[in-house]
Amino acid sequence: MSGFITHENDVPARSESDDTVSTQVMIDASVGAEHLEQRIQRYGSGRSRPRTATGRDEVAYVVSGSGLLDLDGTSHELGPDIGMYIRAGEKYEVENTGEEDLVVISVTAPEPTNGDDAGPRKVTVRVADQPTIPAGKDREFRFVINPDAGCQDVTQFVGWIPPGRAPTHYHLYDEVIYVLDGDGDGVLHLDGRPDTPITTGTCIHLPPPVQHCLENTGDRPLRVLGVFHPAGSAAEAYEDDN
Repeated sequence: MSGFITHENDVPARSESDDTVSTQVMIDASVGAEHLEQRIQRYGSGRSRPRTATGRDEVAYVVSGSGLLDLDGTSHELGPDIGMYIRAGEKYEVENTGEEDLVVISVTAPEPTNGDDAGPRKVTVRVADQPTIPAGKDREFRFVINPDAGCQDVTQFVGWIPPGRAPTHYHLYDEVIYVLDGDGDGVLHLDGRPDTPITTGTCIHLPPPVQHCLENTGDRPLRVLGVFHPAGSAAEAYEDDN
């Protein structure tokens, strides 16, 4: 497959009666994503059942709500624009301490074959604490979870796309995207397909080396959450010379 796009409104949620979370599987192998699995999780009030990331590393991102991540007995504060890194085999629970759902975008990837020894470990990272990095002439991003957090095989970032259209390009990594703030003012140009509108809640899979471009047709920046495998820089993009 040469890429995939869907929206959270079009995918049913699954839940179990003895748990606090409902889950939407947005992108996985069934739509051509060989390495990455993207889910939207909504945690209701209270404490979730214990869960373990078996055989896969997990990076997650809080869209809204507040709570705690209890990872192997240690609690970490959760709130909007906080990224999380959970290594394969670790046991954790999520507690929603607020009045509204705690909404999380979770992406898992295969456990590194040589283990997770990649320097100092960070379980949570606030986007506001990260430096802004330019990507091209007028785009910018901030790393959230990446090798600096001890996650050697996956990079999670937040990017800001200004009004306008960048050149069509491709990457050498496998990527999934969630549109955090769209307002309906965006278009996905994907590998020669008809242009597709994007808005808040749009989910996209971009396998390498599919040609694509996210165009911002509005008048303010379009904010996206990206996760790609293997780890690297969100600024690494290639244009077709033909």
